[in-house]
Amino acid sequence: MGHPLAIHHYNVLFRRIMNILGLALHGRHFFDPMGAKPIPEHKLEVWPGFVTAIHEFEDGVMLCCDASHRVLRKQTVSELMTDLVNIARGADSWKQEFTNLMIGQQVLTRYNNKVYRVDDIDFNSTPMNTFSMRNGEQVTYIDYYKRHYDVNIIDKGQPLLKSKVKAKVKGQELSQIVDLIPELCFLSGITDSMRADFKVMKSIAQHTMVAPSLRQKALIKFLRNINGNKEVRTLLDSWGLHLEDTNITLPARCLAPEDIYHGRNAISAGTLNCDWGRGATNNPVMSAVDLGSWYIICTNRDDKIADEFVNMCSKVSSKMGIQVKKPTVWTIPNDNTQLYIQQIQRLKTLQVQIVVVILPIARADKYAAVKKMCCIEFPVPSQVIITKTIRPPDKLRSVTQKIILQMNCKLGGTLWSVKIPMKNTMVVGLDTYHDASQRSHSVGAIVASMNPQMSRWYSKIYSQGVGIELIDGLTQALLACVNKYREVNNVLPEQIFIYRDGVGDGQLGVCVDHEVPQLIAACQHIAPNYSPKFLVVVVQKRISTRFYTQGNVDYVNPPPGSVLDHSVTRRDMFDFFLVSQNVRQGTVAPTHYIVAHNTTTMDPDKIQRLTYKLTHLYYNWCGTVRVPAPCQYAHKLASLVGDSIHKEADESLADKLYYL
Repeated sequence: MGHPLAIHHYNVLFRRIMNILGLALHGRHFFDPMGAKPIPEHKLEVWPGFVTAIHEFEDGVMLCCDASHRVLRKQTVSELMTDLVNIARGADSWKQEFTNLMIGQQVLTRYNNKVYRVDDIDFNSTPMNTFSMRNGEQVTYIDYYKRHYDVNIIDKGQPLLKSKVKAKVKGQELSQIVDLIPELCFLSGITDSMRADFKVMKSIAQHTMVAPSLRQKALIKFLRNINGNKEVRTLLDSWGLHLEDTNITLPARCLAPEDIYHGRNAISAGTLNCDWGRGATNNPVMSAVDLGSWYIICTNRDDKIADEFVNMCSKVSSKMGIQVKKPTVWTIPNDNTQLYIQQIQRLKTLQVQIVVVILPIARADKYAAVKKMCCIEFPVPSQVIITKTIRPPDKLRSVTQKIILQMNCKLGGTLWSVKIPMKNTMVVGLDTYHDASQRSHSVGAIVASMNPQMSRWYSKIYSQGVGIELIDGLTQALLACVNKYREVNNVLPEQIFIYRDGVGDGQLGVCVDHEVPQLIAACQHIAPNYSPKFLVVVVQKRISTRFYTQGNVDYVNPPPGSVLDHSVTRRDMFDFFLVSQNVRQGTVAPTHYIVAHNTTTMDPDKIQRLTYKLTHLYYNWCGTVRVPAPCQYAHKLASLVGDSIHKEADESLADKLYYL
């Protein structure tokens, strides 16, 4: 039953079942075009679907099934093209913009419910062009679509979209170019402008963030559709297979809530909702860095908003034990990027703790320019604030409190801690940023703890380019962290715990067989007799497994701290699932942890408890997060370098959380 070839065969069978049920394949998952839910106010529709995978688990071969959704636009490629032509007013400049927008985008052809990726646009071809059928007959695209799909093409002068499609013929993978008609192609996914629109995202969330009770109903209905279909039953019976009518029920356990320790011995008692926002803002921080010399740069128009922000800073900071003096505010006539850079350059001759830049609108290029300047050319902690964040008077207090806490972290302060009874232990988080535009290049970030409370962190960047082994840069970065730990604590760490994010199932073998041995070997370069104990845990967020618990009336999300480490875990691995965060909307997603290597004395229970404790230490959020804090810090750092500064920040910032 559990042979790899048999498992592969079951998954192939299940794809056939999805086709029998009339579901359309989009990418790797199947969706139901008949169950589409329209969002007319935004010209969108949401297709419900299912992510399915059959694996062998501890309790045998099981189907992992989760509800999924695909957002589609009701705008055709032809309509987008018409809009661009109207803006350009007849000039040919629209062609370049149209090409930039469409290349790499996915489109849906509703006549056959297939998704294609646009690889090129042929402006010299039209639907009037002919092509050869299999029988050698020459036919125009207009006649072909009328004959096969009863579709009339109206615009006979539109260009053709080109898509490279892979097909298997007699076991060989071949690629062929398919021509698509813009008029018949619907745009797929949502744009950046839609993502930035709160109303659009709220409308989409109402359809995609499914509560546990609704998710369970959808799953039971799906299983009934499978078992109630005669053709599907015949197919399963012919292989001697049977699918249960409901999902599996298992016992789990919940770790005790963690107390949060603030400055001056103040404690926020642990609760099941894992929210200590009030405790973090009403109690002193663990270690404060007083703000004596700081500068604000903003436009003339935002001068008053900056003054209100400064006044609020002085009101809220004393409760947190942080002394904030009045900053120097420099105004500029407009939000030209060069003007911000010139003002930051003026600070080079002055004593500056932190520079605050207030931008009128969120612009990636302006943000990147400011961060590049403050991280590399003139290394100083920086805080970028968007005007609309601090404009509403009713939200100014709570927003300012969070900004003050964030600025304290960037200056080297610490906010809170949890009880971690371990000595001489360095906890490391690893994550990788992959640049979609430069497929060959990726940036790795490593963040390591420098004190027993796990409240101070040191960071390094390693680059992975063409022909450069991932491990080469990673070992050097780890050595730098170990040496820094010795410099801070006057002793080498006896234990090194590594939480490795960004590793999928396909890369697990490389991680265990290639990375881990070389990371361990790297430590011998520090001292010949130095051999610390290692714990390497792979962290997986992108999983389809979902858990919910039976409430008083219906199914609800399990509380934070819920652990499941049997039955649905892998048969040949030391792994567990942990729900660490509290969500108010939709179904909570657990995180999958795989212990890839362990030479410490930590048993499963201690590893699970430590992992849960570490989810409380991410200083950008007064609550638990989905992964351990060092992983989340590494993710933030890798994103900052990959998206904005494209280079490692100055060493003087490495022991501060400048990337928050």
